Amino acid sequence: MPKQKTHSGAKKRFRITGSGKVVKQGSGMRHNFEHKSSRVTRRLNADVVLPKQDAKVIKKLLGK
Repeated sequence: MPKQKTHSGAKKRFRITGSGKVVKQGSGMRHNFEHKSSRVTRRLNADVVLPKQDAKVIKKLLGK
């Protein structure tokens, strides 16, 4: 049986940490920064850990 290919869209958006959690960049960091405070911008810039249910699907797309 052939190997499953890695989903090229998923590999650009998600990473797997050393402990096996799936992280992504938070949403809301593309535009309209003049309306957002610096505090909000810093908070949105942090990586977000996905819930376990979503991480299961993403790991399958990443071939892990």
